Amino acid sequence: MGKNHPNVEEYVVSRVRALESLLLEKGILAPGAVDQLVSRYENDTGPMVGARAVAKAWTDPDYKRLLLDDSPAALAQFDLKYDLLVVVENTDDVHNLVVCTLCSCYPWPVLGLPPTWYKSPAYRARSVIEPRALLREFGLEIPEQQEVRVWDSSAELRYMVLPQRPAGTEHLTEEALLPLITRDALVGVAQVKAPATVG
Repeated sequence: MGKNHPNVEEYVVSRVRALESLLLEKGILAPGAVDQLVSRYENDTGPMVGARAVAKAWTDPDYKRLLLDDSPAALAQFDLKYDLLVVVENTDDVHNLVVCTLCSCYPWPVLGLPPTWYKSPAYRARSVIEPRALLREFGLEIPEQQEVRVWDSSAELRYMVLPQRPAGTEHLTEEALLPLITRDALVGVAQVKAPATVG
């Protein structure tokens, strides 16, 4: 699964392109509007907000407590009003995995655009049935003694993982930690890795 999961069917791609072309032709959609929106969710508001919250939580114990106890209040510090989010923390004893089994509810404003695999029926089913095997396919081996908790998002409630801070990064600043934090780690299918130059 993971990066090898097939992309969207060509039929869907061609229909989206036809619809976009029609909207452009009729003047309903401005040229470049879709690209700007996608770029915004990929690079600005989306994954950057989640990563910024995690980096701040790793360096500020008070903020970490707020993020876990009152996620909307913590996100408001980044000028984001988002009341649907609950943050769950990875520890030595528990690894968290986020899924939406019924559809593909996902915290877009916090994590950016959802990956194709997140919406796939295979991911949605296997996350619940065999999460360890699924995580192994993403390259993440969870020790047997570590519990895997699966959090099922819904229209009313979405989840984000607070990953464990990698060993050897204690001297790094919030800004230096930021690029290490990936969307996949915030969903729970990856762990944050220390940079190669660290320890």
